[in-house]
Amino acid sequence: MLVTITGGTGFVGAHTVAALTRAGHRVRLLVRDESTVDAALTPLDVDPGAVDIAGGDVLDEAGVVAAVRGADAVLHAASVYSFDRRQHARIRRTNERGTELVLAAARRAGAGRIVHVSSVGALFPARGRVIGPDSPVGRTRETYLASKAAADRIARAHAADGAPVVISYPPALLGPHDPRLGDQVSRVRDVLRGLTPIWPLGGFPLGDVRDTAELHARLLTGAVAEPLRYFGPGHYVSTRAFVRTLRRVTGRSLPAVFLPARAMLPVGLLANLAQRVWPWHIPAEYGAIYTCACATRVAGAAPTAGVPARPVEETMRDTVRWLCRAGHVSARAAGAVEELVPAP
Repeated sequence: MLVTITGGTGFVGAHTVAALTRAGHRVRLLVRDESTVDAALTPLDVDPGAVDIAGGDVLDEAGVVAAVRGADAVLHAASVYSFDRRQHARIRRTNERGTELVLAAARRAGAGRIVHVSSVGALFPARGRVIGPDSPVGRTRETYLASKAAADRIARAHAADGAPVVISYPPALLGPHDPRLGDQVSRVRDVLRGLTPIWPLGGFPLGDVRDTAELHARLLTGAVAEPLRYFGPGHYVSTRAFVRTLRRVTGRSLPAVFLPARAMLPVGLLANLAQRVWPWHIPAEYGAIYTCACATRVAGAAPTAGVPARPVEETMRDTVRWLCRAGHVSARAAGAVEELVPAP
């Protein structure tokens, strides 16, 4: 079958392309810059012959229409994932308007299955102690989370109207080969570099990008009945456990101080203000602190299409190994993982 993918050169998208092509399917990528395709897919051993390229952007309606034409299924994974306040306008425009255009075009094109990649963050702050397929969309003013919530409402409206729209809710994701070094993988890099010694208490759902990619492959190509909302496999991880796991896999001490998340929110707000004029990224992001303050666990019975979540320690080790191999951290920063990294 032919699957059109937006965001196919990003972290989730590239790994989903790999999962689909390994299963013998063809993919068509909607991309702004064709030069990014090889860099994203070659390290994942994707067969170039199984990939078609459609030039365009999720905000370009004509390009979107051409990309979804004739597709058996569509995966909308394109979004801007960042808590960087400087990205405010781009986040809202891409995540909201882009979702409107892609889902509407896929529906008009008659795609048999449309998967919208949301985020567990779209359900925060939650009303209960856990989140699941029946949880309402969250309401917050934090830019990224608010944009994903707005996109989620668009997808739910299509599904309620009878369109074949399925929504996936990935947790925060780590794993090897992040083509653009996104927010979560960058956080691991910053910890290894000693840039984040102060942490908010709390935690968040965390998973492996390879598991979420397998979930998407099953949703796009398999027979999926109710429910129409699925969660990326993962585990709830406290910030203390996050740092402890990094200590175990690297053998390093990685000193850290943990403070109440809500008490740190003003620090995040001040960092956002400073970021407007400071040219380099400040790792103390309000959105990340806010997420730790309000994130809750995913219900144990939440559907994952039968994809198990691999252990957090395995995911963390593979992430650090890749960061070292790709030159994002030194062998010294990778610690005990360094001996597992092949020589260049």
